[in-house]
Amino acid sequence: MADSNHAGLDGLVTPPLSRRGFVMTSLISGLTVATTRVEAQVIHTDATGIEAGEVKIPAADGPMPAYRAVPAGEGPFPVVLVIEEIFGVHEYIKDICRRLAKAGYCAVAPELYARQGDLSTMTDPKIIIRDVISKTPDAQWIGDLDATAAWAASAAKGDAGRLGVMGWCRGGRDAWLYAAHRRDLKAAVAWYGPLGGDRTDIQPRTAGDVAAEIHAPLLALYGGADTGIPPASAEEARDKARHAGRSVELVIYPDAPHGFHADYRPSYRKDAAEDGWARALAFLKANGVG
Repeated sequence: MADSNHAGLDGLVTPPLSRRGFVMTSLISGLTVATTRVEAQVIHTDATGIEAGEVKIPAADGPMPAYRAVPAGEGPFPVVLVIEEIFGVHEYIKDICRRLAKAGYCAVAPELYARQGDLSTMTDPKIIIRDVISKTPDAQWIGDLDATAAWAASAAKGDAGRLGVMGWCRGGRDAWLYAAHRRDLKAAVAWYGPLGGDRTDIQPRTAGDVAAEIHAPLLALYGGADTGIPPASAEEARDKARHAGRSVELVIYPDAPHGFHADYRPSYRKDAAEDGWARALAFLKANGVG
């Protein structure tokens, strides 16, 4: 990747970064087992008019499992990197990729935690956070997203010049960080991503820390009833970015809890989810990813 894309990494990565083999060599089949029950409103998007399925993306230490969905036809199509929640690339994330493909995008969701643990067998979110999420270096998943973007442009009918990123929950946090890393990113969408949290040697900066350093316009979608992310923290990050001349559009849905887009969980709020999705697609197009 060009050196210009590394400029935003100062203070974000901790070199040298050791690599390890993949624990997960394929994606989760169906929905995550780390949910108490599956809700009746689960959305299923078919593959009519698109190409969709599991792929392997070349990484420094082997093939990384991922899910790709892209419109049928020659392309090239604008690329959206899809960043998972903490639960892995399961059916909900795969369906998001298909929804994006139906909207005209090459959407790719790499399994960013494939080296740290087998999320297909894990049922306790607290254990997932302790044993997988907290042990995944930011430098690792940033490098994996860069590899995914390069693969999408070279092997998946993607247009490298029209690159966006969209993430949910932990992936929303990562959308902020990736926007601070990649100078050629056109747009980022962060769905209720944590803005604070612990700082460690392998995760040295929070999303709030990098708000003033983002290179791409960012749409921040948050819930006013999110007990873990106070709306004030989202407003603070927005203001920090704006004071530095960065572009952040913040939408807070007053009655929505954390996870309001996750249609397979009780937290799903249809009105907020649909409005946020429409805003996200419009935001991508308005900022050159379309």
